[in-house]
Amino acid sequence: MTTALRLSADEIRRTELAAFLRSRRERISPEQVGLPSGGRRRTPGLRREEVAQLAGVGVTWYTWLEQGRDIHASEQVLNAIARTLQLDPHERSHLFTLAGAPEPPMEKDCSAVSPQIRAILGQLEPFPAAVQNARTDILAYNRAYNWLMDVDSVPFEERNSMLLCFTNQRWRSRLRDWEDGMPRTVAQFRASMAEHIAEPGWKELVKRLRRESPEFEAQWNRHDVQPMRNLTKVFVHPEAGMLSFDYTHLWFGRRSEVRLTTYTPADSETAAKLHAGVLPPS
Repeated sequence: MTTALRLSADEIRRTELAAFLRSRRERISPEQVGLPSGGRRRTPGLRREEVAQLAGVGVTWYTWLEQGRDIHASEQVLNAIARTLQLDPHERSHLFTLAGAPEPPMEKDCSAVSPQIRAILGQLEPFPAAVQNARTDILAYNRAYNWLMDVDSVPFEERNSMLLCFTNQRWRSRLRDWEDGMPRTVAQFRASMAEHIAEPGWKELVKRLRRESPEFEAQWNRHDVQPMRNLTKVFVHPEAGMLSFDYTHLWFGRRSEVRLTTYTPADSETAAKLHAGVLPPS
């Protein structure tokens, strides 16, 4: 049996982490981080002690990390190393993955809704469309989605679909089949949380939902899981009445958890009401 086959998954991951850190360190010159070149160097890029100093961590600890030792790196330390090594968002995500640490969701999501995505949201009108992350935070939406759900009236910190579905009666009243879809919604959320089981933001959301919603608590205790599917949803608009949409989830990349959801009218009556309600009169 070869050495590679004898390695555990964690050992392989730590070996990859060590190689990745060395490769990123060696591509950065001292001048790029405001340090003097210090004359001739035996190896390209920064020295280990320079990375440790700039990141604010111990030299021995950082050396162990680069050697693939079995040590735990906190979110704060990984962020500091990522800044020191000038990692781009994809490299930063890779660093957290190799370190076996959950990447903070807010930093990923803030960069996910670019000006280009916001332009796409506008071009999709009069079809409602919104961008959400795996935790169901509503990151962006167009005017048509706001007409459908009145997101503008919800405080920014409360703009989370799960929270609104289970704790906001006005939001729930617009979902005609809420009771039928509730088990599926919770099962999808539980499946998504498997990748974020230790993240404080997710745990705090679940804690609040279980405390404030008996319906969520009952479904959560069933431990059901389901993947996300493209289905049909019926809404009850306070002015337009019944509206039926086919919704489609479009993820931003192969490994992205941020998705664009579009709502296409499922019948001609919905299409007519949507155009009348969203588009300005000619």
